[in-house]
Amino acid sequence: MERTIDGELLNIPQHVAIIMDGNGRWARQHHRPRTFGHKKGAAIVEQICDDAWELGIKYLTLYAFSTENWKRPADEVTTLMGLFHQYLVSYLDRMMKQNIRIRIIGDRRGLSQQILDDIERDERESAGNTGLQFNIALNYGSRDEMIRAMQKMAADGHTKPEEITPELFSSYLDTAGMPDPDLLIRTSGEQRISNYLLWQIAYSELYFTPVLWPDFNRDVLLDAIRAYSKRDRRFGGV
Repeated sequence: MERTIDGELLNIPQHVAIIMDGNGRWARQHHRPRTFGHKKGAAIVEQICDDAWELGIKYLTLYAFSTENWKRPADEVTTLMGLFHQYLVSYLDRMMKQNIRIRIIGDRRGLSQQILDDIERDERESAGNTGLQFNIALNYGSRDEMIRAMQKMAADGHTKPEEITPELFSSYLDTAGMPDPDLLIRTSGEQRISNYLLWQIAYSELYFTPVLWPDFNRDVLLDAIRAYSKRDRRFGGV
């Protein structure tokens, strides 16, 4: 979708996925513990949701906690889970006022009952909202997602090779019903995918920025959209 933003005609991606990286490094630069960086990073999320919708983005998917992140120090994991709980409780009123629908993707096994209750409440209450479709990848890993999808397919009796299609497989993924990301952004200068939406980003445009997540803002998002607008997406064609 082309749209004029701040005097520029830009091609706005329908779905943006972001790997939020750099909280720990940001904290170290500011001589604070890693947990402080995570708190600062969490505070950025609400503003980025507002910015994304204002710019015309329909779907926003943020990588919050991977299946591998359980390997981090226990106090850091505890802090992150506390932040997720706090966010899911405090953000509900704002989601409803701003017509935002929230979905949590990832493996819910291993999450506390408190967070499971938070997820169920927020998804139920916001299910009818038609504004920004906001997805949080929590305890998410793409390989894990694909294994879970194949297990569910088999349990439903889809075992004949001729009936296994990309469309069927996609319908069993956590992102069923969503368009694939048009643009994937990773902050902090790292240039890897980290087991994130591997099936869904097959033809996504990739954008890497050195900006650490706590410093991410509308201007950085616009820079990514400007870069995206200059890309020629051929999806394997000529």
